[in-house]
Amino acid sequence: MPPVSMLPLIVEVMLPIALLVGAGGVWPRHGGEVPPALLRVQLNRLALNVFVPALMFAIGASFDVTLDLLTVPLLYALGVAAGSVLLYWLLYRSAFGARLDDAGRAALMIGGLFGNTFYIGLPILTMVYGPQAARYPAYNDMLAAVPLVWSLGVAIATRLGPGRGAVKAPPLWRTLAVLPPLWGFAAGIAVHYSGLDLGAAVRAAHLIGQATVPVMMFVLGLSIPWRQLRPDRYILAVALVKLAVIPALVWGMASQLFFPVGEPQYAAIIESSMPSMVMLLVLADRFKLDTERAALLVGWTTLLMWLALPFWIWIGKA
Repeated sequence: MPPVSMLPLIVEVMLPIALLVGAGGVWPRHGGEVPPALLRVQLNRLALNVFVPALMFAIGASFDVTLDLLTVPLLYALGVAAGSVLLYWLLYRSAFGARLDDAGRAALMIGGLFGNTFYIGLPILTMVYGPQAARYPAYNDMLAAVPLVWSLGVAIATRLGPGRGAVKAPPLWRTLAVLPPLWGFAAGIAVHYSGLDLGAAVRAAHLIGQATVPVMMFVLGLSIPWRQLRPDRYILAVALVKLAVIPALVWGMASQLFFPVGEPQYAAIIESSMPSMVMLLVLADRFKLDTERAALLVGWTTLLMWLALPFWIWIGKA
């Protein structure tokens, strides 16, 4: 991608995201009396129960399910699998991670595997490939990222975290059954193939869902520990794996499995390069992991993403 073609991405996507994250960062000092932790929880609930289901419904109702589309969650899942082997060795089996406790190791491993694939991936991919690219982060989130977070991610937290099996993981089916975005997505696909003319409802849902990215970028800004952003070598090493090594592995697998590598496969590479998910903080709180390291990893991968992302976009547009 020539440098000049990066300008629209910077102005239309990267700048608004930076401003929204920054607004979340300064809000605790100037925004009112609501504690930041409480505000973060309430906005997360609002997005999860209202905005995201509406957007998932609109996307599910708008696109056909194709084999090419399904390669996005497939490649993402393969990247997570390869990354889990690498991070397990780095944090649990090598001398590098020997001084970390289990709470820190588990938090870093989960954050190094799972990225902000929908909330940041959506505006980036639609800017790079057009509005139809909204299907890539949606299908990736619903078919790969969310199930893997609540299966592999929870298994890491409960089996490799401080409890080492003392905390029982909830059944995956029970967790997924109560996720409103999953139901909205399934309803959208059902409407798409039903033959019903519900275009007005789909457009209305899309309008509601447009609040998803701004709200979650604001929440991301609330979650970053701006006053304690000094990283250690563990944060930087896992950030390197998350932003560079795993997407490079996905790129390599895509090149071996698909020829020529097309838009969906490049979308999977970009999805794999997204910074650590905000949900990491929820898992850290729930399973008694190292919340400070979790917050630092979210913050540093979000900041360093802007250095790595142009390369992966260039790969996808070359």
